[in-house]
Amino acid sequence: MTDRDIDQQLVERVQRGDKGAFDLLVSKYQRKIFRLLSRLVRDSAEVEDVAQEAFIKAYRALPNFRGESAFYTWLYRIAINTAKNYLVSQGRRVPTTTEADIEEAETFDDGERLRDLNTPESMLRTKQVGEAVNRAIDRLPEDLRTAIVLREIEGLSYEEIAESMNCPIGTVRSRIFRAREAIAQELKPILDSAKDKRW
Repeated sequence: MTDRDIDQQLVERVQRGDKGAFDLLVSKYQRKIFRLLSRLVRDSAEVEDVAQEAFIKAYRALPNFRGESAFYTWLYRIAINTAKNYLVSQGRRVPTTTEADIEEAETFDDGERLRDLNTPESMLRTKQVGEAVNRAIDRLPEDLRTAIVLREIEGLSYEEIAESMNCPIGTVRSRIFRAREAIAQELKPILDSAKDKRW
């Protein structure tokens, strides 16, 4: 039985009135939702409120959930929309971006350098790389930040991200490409200086 099947069974139990089944879903996805929202909302004191609101919205909408998408994809979409609504209600502008060339996203070749950061070199450099990545992610426009977090931190597929963000898969590829490009630019001075060193 897959995770999706288990989630579907829990959803059906909730739809029949079993509130305990929803508690199981919350327990299962709470940390992932908090991690996602902390990248979007950024203020840790507000993340819990936004997460709670997202779970409440999900609970209220659950009678209409038909299982056409995975439960967690559906939940992520609710969480992302709740975060966007929260930012707007706080008077913060939700950033928008323009589309990049999708072909560039397909040919982006610095991605391997971003994924293979855990080398046996010094702990200081590792810490610097981590801080640079976090800085770069925090500076990204909201839609790029969401896409890269869902892909690289949450491990969602391009299809799942497209469904969560309610946009075409080409848009997801473009956003992830541009996010990776921005992170690579932030890492370039650190990685280049490390290449020049002889250990």
